[in-house]
Order: sequence, then C-alpha cells, then structure tokens
Amino acid sequence: MNLPESIRVLRWMIRDTFRQSLATKLFWVMISVTAVCTLLCLSLRVEGDLPAVTELDLPLVLPKQEAKKLPPENLKADGVRVISGEVSVGFGAMTVPLGRNREDAVRFVQVLLAGGVGDTAGVLLALLWTAGFLPSFLEPHSATVLLAKPAPRWLILLGKAFSVIVFVALQATLFVGATWLALGISTGIWTGAYWLAVPLLVLNFGIFYSVSTFLAVWTRSTVVCIFGVFLFWLFCWIMNYSHHRLVTFPGEGVASVSLPIMEVGYWLFPKPVDLGAIFYDALRAEAFQVRPIEVLKLQEAGQFYPELAVTSSLLFGIVVFALAAYEFREIDY
Repeated sequence: MNLPESIRVLRWMIRDTFRQSLATKLFWVMISVTAVCTLLCLSLRVEGDLPAVTELDLPLVLPKQEAKKLPPENLKADGVRVISGEVSVGFGAMTVPLGRNREDAVRFVQVLLAGGVGDTAGVLLALLWTAGFLPSFLEPHSATVLLAKPAPRWLILLGKAFSVIVFVALQATLFVGATWLALGISTGIWTGAYWLAVPLLVLNFGIFYSVSTFLAVWTRSTVVCIFGVFLFWLFCWIMNYSHHRLVTFPGEGVASVSLPIMEVGYWLFPKPVDLGAIFYDALRAEAFQVRPIEVLKLQEAGQFYPELAVTSSLLFGIVVFALAAYEFREIDY
C-alpha cells in the first residue's frame, strides 16, 4: 500500500472515530466539561497584592486573616510580609484570602485544572469512555472492518488507535486553550507553561491506551478493556509511588529484595506519578504541595530523571501497540 492510500485510510479512521464520539455523546460530554471549567475560569477574580513574592520561606508570608492573630510588633520584628489580596470564584459567590500573589493564584488554579481535572480524572475518564471504540470496531461483522479490508491489518488497527488519540488530543487542546484564555482574560496572567499540559496529557493517555488496544484485540470485550486499563493504571501508579517511597525511605519494614524488584518494575512500566511531576515543575508549582513528598526528595537528591521517565514510558506504549498489531494480524476472521 502506497503513502496516499495509507493517508486515505487514516483520514477515514479519524472521521469514523469522530462519528462514534458523536453517536455515543462522548464528544458533547467532553465539550461540556471544558465549557464548565472555562466558565469557572472566567468568573475568577484576583484583587490586591499585585507585586510578586520572591520569598520561599512560607512563615515569612502570611494572609491578612492569619496576620491579625499575631501582635503587629512581632510581625515587624520577624520580617513577616502580610498579604492583603483575595481570590473570588463564581463572580464573587465565594471569596478566599490570597495566600501569596496574583500569579501564584493563577498557577494554582492551572495545577488543579491540568493536574486534577485533566491529568488524573480526565485521562482515566477518557480511557474508560473510549474503551468501547475498538472492541466494536474489531467485531467480524462490523462494517468498518469490512470496508477497510484492502488495507494491511496493522494499519487498520494502529490507524484506529491513532484516530482515538487524535480525538483526545483535540479535546485536550480545547480544554487547555479555553481555560488558559479565560484565566488570562479574567486575571491578566498569561502562563505559557500551562500549554505543556497538552502533550503530557496526550502522552499519558496514549501510553495507557496501548493497553486498551491490546485488550481489545485479545478479547474484543468492552468490559475487559474498561476494567483492564483502569486496573493497569492503578497498578502503574502504585508501582511508581512505591518505588519512590522505597528509594527515599529505605528499610521501613520492607525486605531488601523488594527494591531491585521495584527498580525493574519502575523502569519497565509507565510512570503516571512522574509525568504529573514534570508538569508541576514546568508550572513552578513547588509552593502548592501537590506532589508526593517522595518525588520532592528524589529531586532534591538529584535522582529524578524526567527525560528517562518519559522515554521509558513511551517505549512501553510503542511495544504494546506493536504486540497488539501482531496479535490482530494473526486473528482469523
């Protein structure tokens, strides 16, 4: 099959995937989540305390409400900076004191959006919602498979998986772009590092979707894909966290043989904890305590390797996709 025919197959796969997303209402569910988060970002207001705070020693920086509990002479003697700003959400419906400065407040919201809504909940929900795309596509009586029969089987499978990743990439771009624009309009803070969430979200999804693809080829069961990919994600998260725990806090009631096993498992399987930490670092979110203490200790010790974490996770996804393509080639229809 030549290049133009391969591109035509991929285009058809992408169009069919978007048709599936519209038929299952998944497209509109994701758009609705983006719209709600965008509206919340537009309702955000940050008032007061415009100058950036450079001190990283948290006891030297206190919100106004906390500073009122201390004698003024003590605050002055200790060099405490009193922050008088506040953040309001819902167009003033809820107001909270501003802990540090305007830019920190916006970055904290971005961490919650990309790290919580996008990276954890978003990736998991996207994996669960798209789990049924491939099993139905691979049914022998499926019209999509029959129409694509002239194409090589590996291209059919990888084209379909690629089209699902393209769909998620589009949704991630819309989510990050809309919330970034809304936060910029409402607060005047434009954080370019927030856009790094898009490739990291897509990479995280694509790696675990390779497992869903393999399960779909192996079983053609939506239920197996849903539970299998969720349990595998949970396993990888526990493996990733446990490895860091053993390295940073060795000897806490764990046999000495456990560390080599964890070391092999850590480098063999995807690393969702590390991918999240990379985004937090890019957004300079060290003051928000959103990462496990084990990751912070590894970074302080110089034992955290983000490039290797991304590369090894990506290689795992490529290998599993290749195994799925091989399995699909061997199936008798």
